[in-house]
Amino acid sequence: KKSRRHDGGGSIDGDEPINSNDDHTHQPIDDTNADDDTATRHKKKSKHKKRKRSSHDTSHDDASINSGSEEAKQSKKKKHKRDKHQKQTEMDEKIVSSSAIEFYPDVLKSTLGIDGEADMHKKEDNPTNSTSDESNNKPSPDVKTNNITLLLFYQYVEPPWDETQFLNALDYVTSNGNKHQITGRMRVAREGLNCTLTGSYHGIRGWCADMRKFDGGRGKIDPSTGEKVTEFANTEFKLTDDLPPKQKFPKLHAFEVVELVNYGLAGSRAPEISKHGGTHLEPEAYHHKMCEKDTVIIDVRNHYEANIGRFDPPTGGAKMIDPMMRKSTEFPVWLDKPETKEMLRGKQVLMYCTGGVRCERASALLKQKIDTEDDTKELGIKGVFQLQGGVDKYFKHFPEGGLWKGKNYTFDKRFAHAPAAVEAVDRTIKKLGDEVVADNPEKELKVEGGGKSVAIPLTVAEEIMGKCEACLKPWDMYRGKRRCPTCGVPSLICKECFEADKDGTKKLGRDVRCDLCVAEGVRNKRELREREEREMKEYEQKLRTKLTEEYAPPIQRKHAITRKPRPNPGRITRLFLKNMCARQMDETKLLEFVQPARITHIQWLTDRNTGKFYGSAFIEVKTAEDAGSILALDGMMVLGRKIKVKYQKADEKDVWPLPNTEVGGP
Repeated sequence: KKSRRHDGGGSIDGDEPINSNDDHTHQPIDDTNADDDTATRHKKKSKHKKRKRSSHDTSHDDASINSGSEEAKQSKKKKHKRDKHQKQTEMDEKIVSSSAIEFYPDVLKSTLGIDGEADMHKKEDNPTNSTSDESNNKPSPDVKTNNITLLLFYQYVEPPWDETQFLNALDYVTSNGNKHQITGRMRVAREGLNCTLTGSYHGIRGWCADMRKFDGGRGKIDPSTGEKVTEFANTEFKLTDDLPPKQKFPKLHAFEVVELVNYGLAGSRAPEISKHGGTHLEPEAYHHKMCEKDTVIIDVRNHYEANIGRFDPPTGGAKMIDPMMRKSTEFPVWLDKPETKEMLRGKQVLMYCTGGVRCERASALLKQKIDTEDDTKELGIKGVFQLQGGVDKYFKHFPEGGLWKGKNYTFDKRFAHAPAAVEAVDRTIKKLGDEVVADNPEKELKVEGGGKSVAIPLTVAEEIMGKCEACLKPWDMYRGKRRCPTCGVPSLICKECFEADKDGTKKLGRDVRCDLCVAEGVRNKRELREREEREMKEYEQKLRTKLTEEYAPPIQRKHAITRKPRPNPGRITRLFLKNMCARQMDETKLLEFVQPARITHIQWLTDRNTGKFYGSAFIEVKTAEDAGSILALDGMMVLGRKIKVKYQKADEKDVWPLPNTEVGGP
């Protein structure tokens, strides 16, 4: 809209200056022939009236003729406006937000000092940081000035980005993160983004708005509307406002990964989500589905997450299945086991995880097996469904908990949390203690927030699902950096045992292991590693038999760094690699590690006396760009060792590449 501000010259911004004399300019009259010209003037006056009437009649006729087209234009304009408004509303609906303190009772707010006018302020609207034009007119909520907003989101892209598009995306998310002062972790892969971010109320929303505009260098046209569709036009952003400042990430870290979730299903092994993905159910629909018989629910998270909180369907409803995984790479192996398939026979299969991203590949893998493998197809599975937005979104729709019990493990600074209303009651009990219990003979506390009023039983708020691994007392908070000495997952240790270990009163020995290692009787890393390698080998052999020529080995690169190719002005194609794991590194692993760079020759350096490989090699690559890409991996942890890479131009007197060093050769 044009501004209506008037300047000192009487003009309106955006319009031409107004001149009051334009329509009434007076000309001087010659009076000498006035009498002689009287008749002439009367004739001219008469003709002028006729012309005026004629002009008026003509304009009236034109108006009648054009009225229909004008109405059509106005109607079309209104329809376009309605469509635009509807589109903006739909986009707003894909930003699912809630406040961490919206269910806090007044007595708790008063105790915490967050309900006084002095501590609250009205955020000013920031049009540049809104997610839509419509949101500019919405007042922001009252919150403490230094509270932060947490953002969870992911987005797979198909087909995957090429190298140029990937680097473009990596640069875009990083620069915009810095622009809006965002912190947190961004997993960036050629298959998309998976992010956990923190920032200010407007900073997070501004970053979301910028992501809506990003087309990844390959914007598409919606055939139904003819409008351009960006990569993140339909991405669901899940926001939690009003978190304390201490839960903010210290810095922004965007890093390259092969997969958004490390299933070992990268590249050609990855089942297409658009083709095989499970049916997404919103929280309400998923909630009802859990109550149906002949249904199973697969918790796609790791076991240590399920140990402190999970869904608990009603009697006669769905059956819970915990795959007992320590890491996501175990899921494809578990899904292929005969005992797993029998649990799925004739059932509806529901899946869920923290935010939804782990279910994408997991559901697609199961659907792909149903579509392509006879032994899975004959199970008669009645459908594969996944919880849209994961547990995080379920909590926003069911703040009293719904069918959930315990806490939700998170990979942010909250570490774990209960549904909002339950969390509010739990915090109230801990802060006010006996005073709350004494004032509530019904043993429940009513709280309000988000337009809802719910009564939470005090027993639910105090319910703890996990146990301390040392003393076995009820406990559900992972604290400190201790991990299971056998398998390496986070240790669930209570405050008392943690402090006793810290001050030396009672040390936590290697016998204090996670409940999964205890249940499986695993006592050392070697035993667990051998079992995992055996199961993976069997799975790969079965996969190779099924896929024959289409089989591709897994890509094992787990923690790849940002790979902007290093400068290579000399166009060198020979590199020297050292400090590799001599026991595990081989040609297959090295080729997987450097992807997408291409190695043509490898000279493994061996000990002169023993003939054993000692961790160093010369390699020849296809292009100078490939060499620059591999040099960017210098310092990366590979198979437990920090690899060293440098350019090593071949001496003109030497024969290079050496015979019999071709990749894939003898």
